[in-house]
Amino acid sequence: MRRFSSRGLAAGLVAFLAGGAAFAATITGTVTYEGKVPTLQPIDMKADAACAKMHGTPQPSDVLVLGPGNTMANIMVSVATGLPAGKTYPAPTTPVTMDQKGCHYEPHVFGLRVGQPFKVLNSDGILHNVHALPKVNSQFNMAMPPTVKESTKSFGKAEGMFKIKCDVHPWMSAYAGVFNHPFFSVTQKDGKFTISGLDPGTYEIEAWHEKLGVKKQSVTVAGSETKTVDFKFQAPAAK
Repeated sequence: MRRFSSRGLAAGLVAFLAGGAAFAATITGTVTYEGKVPTLQPIDMKADAACAKMHGTPQPSDVLVLGPGNTMANIMVSVATGLPAGKTYPAPTTPVTMDQKGCHYEPHVFGLRVGQPFKVLNSDGILHNVHALPKVNSQFNMAMPPTVKESTKSFGKAEGMFKIKCDVHPWMSAYAGVFNHPFFSVTQKDGKFTISGLDPGTYEIEAWHEKLGVKKQSVTVAGSETKTVDFKFQAPAAK
């Protein structure tokens, strides 16, 4: 007769009662660019000698960042629909940090949770400006002179991607999304994303790029399985 471990059964029961974490599903994939890659003008920082001094040459554009095989960085991938109704996800207390470094915003694309601290650093030690342009949340326009090394804000409502710009250095921009759940991921140069911890169900997954728009796919996951969903972006057809 097969013997069952009481310890194993107890651990499984605890996981089940805690919300089924032992059976959480995962959606993963890769985002790539198809077609001819456009030649983008590099960033010229000569308008500010302090910025230009940080770099020996013009910097590549942030608009289209590709890796080997034209995999795409700076794509926000998130669950758009399908999450269980009424289920809540407490926000982390650890801040999401955006740095002003080398006269760039780093990272260029990021997500944070409703109510989660948003920490802004000024590692350059020169005058910068953080002008956030949400439409659902309140906008803010915050100067950060050399003496201000850090400031913290937060956003009280969920909102899709919006722009953050620097009024001092017009080439500086970033894009943020505010989520009421943890199911989002930003790609790096390898184009890969992973969204884990999902309950069984059918979800609409959305991939966003700042110039190339939004792609959506539907995927159904069950139990603890992993499903792969890949996205491809193309330049818009000439009119």
